[in-house]
Amino acid sequence: MSTLTAAYIDSPSELRPNATEDDLQGVIRAAYRQVLGNVHVMDSQRLTSAESMLRNGDITVKEFIRRIAQSDLYQSLFFSNKSPYRSIELNCKHLLGRAPLDQAEISQHVQTYNEQGYETDIDSYIDSAEYADNFGDNTVPYPRSIRSQTGIKNVVYNRTLSLLGGYATSDNSKEAQLINTVAANIPQKIKVASSGKGSTYTNTSKRFRLTILNLGLANARTKTTTVEIGYSQLSQKIQNVQRGGGKILSITEVN
Repeated sequence: MSTLTAAYIDSPSELRPNATEDDLQGVIRAAYRQVLGNVHVMDSQRLTSAESMLRNGDITVKEFIRRIAQSDLYQSLFFSNKSPYRSIELNCKHLLGRAPLDQAEISQHVQTYNEQGYETDIDSYIDSAEYADNFGDNTVPYPRSIRSQTGIKNVVYNRTLSLLGGYATSDNSKEAQLINTVAANIPQKIKVASSGKGSTYTNTSKRFRLTILNLGLANARTKTTTVEIGYSQLSQKIQNVQRGGGKILSITEVN
């Protein structure tokens, strides 16, 4: 077992009945560390009201996690200055303890955000059956796909380790790290690095159909367009759409 993997298999942080103040503070620290991706939280940034409600038993750990993920701080760190695909990668990592499963999951979150907004999309992670089955009401999410699990493909192991990077790694990178391998459904090479993009296999002749919402293109004839491109063009095309103010609604492999 690698040092990286070993660093992430500590006992999950759970708020048990009759917890002491030290126990509570341990859970709060674990929650901030997990959801905020190892970012140092200053006293002025702490959600003191939510912490108090957790201490008094007015909310569960699950609700505390939700409040962090829907806070202005989380949005400023992992949404406002990130590409949509990077935000989804990080939401999966922070709230479900794993990398995205496939392109269909990414497309669903893109659609949820576009149609129903940020808070509803965050709710879709936390209110999912997957979250309930793995963390319940009082366990802080943790990187759970570093070991094989029922219902999780082995490829997600590599993707999750690539997102983790290392125990002291922060999630400052603005660009998606898994976009090519997830979209093309090809393996992800594990690359442990604090800032670099994961190295990936690129030997594929697959083609993909992108549905694009042209929000920032004043001269576009239609709001929504569909293009078909090769794998080698995929990453650059997505970046161009995002720079132009558009949104990728879906990416599907062309048979």
